[in-house]
Amino acid sequence: MSRVIIALLFALSAVSSTSINIATGKQAQQTQAQTPAQAQEQAQEQAPESFLVEMETDVDGGGKVVLNVTRAWAPIGVDHFYKLVRNDFYTANAFFRVVPDFVVQFGINGDPTINAEWSSDEILDDPVVVSNTVGTVTYATAGPDTRTTQLFINLADNSQLDSQGFAPFATVVEGMDVVQAIYNPTPNDSNGINQDEYSKLGNDWLTKRYPDTNMLLDTTLQ
Repeated sequence: MSRVIIALLFALSAVSSTSINIATGKQAQQTQAQTPAQAQEQAQEQAPESFLVEMETDVDGGGKVVLNVTRAWAPIGVDHFYKLVRNDFYTANAFFRVVPDFVVQFGINGDPTINAEWSSDEILDDPVVVSNTVGTVTYATAGPDTRTTQLFINLADNSQLDSQGFAPFATVVEGMDVVQAIYNPTPNDSNGINQDEYSKLGNDWLTKRYPDTNMLLDTTLQ
């Protein structure tokens, strides 16, 4: 099921759709993520009130992005994100959708088995506390209470998403230039790389079909 930002089309004259997708590109050494069952001991663990996450990418030969995560903004979403990072879910994920002046989307694991297990682990929505401004990080959804693993970084002031229930939980505090430089693998299609195919076929398929797609290589708690 595609994760969709359900509106916004009207604000983007050059954008024909606002659904959110997936992609992977450069060959990356992948650390196998744990499954939700394997992570059960950590499932109830509350995230710190504030923490940093360093994202290592292959953009421009190894650009880094640092997120400042604030639990008070979206406690349910942050606890889930903390668990995902601790269990290496975001190792070798593609930046599968880039819509200029809108969003960059990622959050499909390149191993179809791992991705299928985590993508069925849906969480409840958080109320929107802060706005979808430039550099904020938010879950993509397929409707109410369907957040799982897919995220997007706002490339513009997308405050029109606030009333639709998209609750930011972090902001980019370092490396926004790296985010802005992420390669757009589908410049003629704002939907990005086909999410269903990527989810089922993984990084082997993606790197052959879209070899220039940028990758999120790893995430580290700081």
